[in-house]
Amino acid sequence: MASKAEMEVEVKSSADKFWGALRDSTDLFPKIFPEQYKSIEIVEGDGKSAGSIRLLKYTEGFPILTFSKERIEVADDANKQVSYSVIDGELVSFYKPFKASLQVVPKGEGGLVKWCLEYEKVNEEFPQPDIIQETAAQTFKDLDAYLLQN
Repeated sequence: MASKAEMEVEVKSSADKFWGALRDSTDLFPKIFPEQYKSIEIVEGDGKSAGSIRLLKYTEGFPILTFSKERIEVADDANKQVSYSVIDGELVSFYKPFKASLQVVPKGEGGLVKWCLEYEKVNEEFPQPDIIQETAAQTFKDLDAYLLQN
């Protein structure tokens, strides 16, 4: 039976600016998070629309993962919403399915990032994906800090 993990992270950047940075993550994340990402490559499609596939290569110091391949399932710029499924890499040996979605909504001068993870552990011995949720929350906070300086 699939499980869900959800969280909300407030950001000071405007929802439009934060969404734009997320949509440019293929180029932006390896530049501003070199401690996490070696590279993000577009394998199929344009890297932004539904059906696109991206290959994320992580640095040696990143916990558990060396790479993941994700397919964008939903890309809705009007509602600032995206969802994707991990289709290859270490995560699929721990969790099937592994789907994440996020939406950026305006909140005051800034925004609110709503993040949801759907997953099912391959077996009960595998841990909950808490490290993934913690990493996502920290990435949103660090991206916000970067955007406020640039």
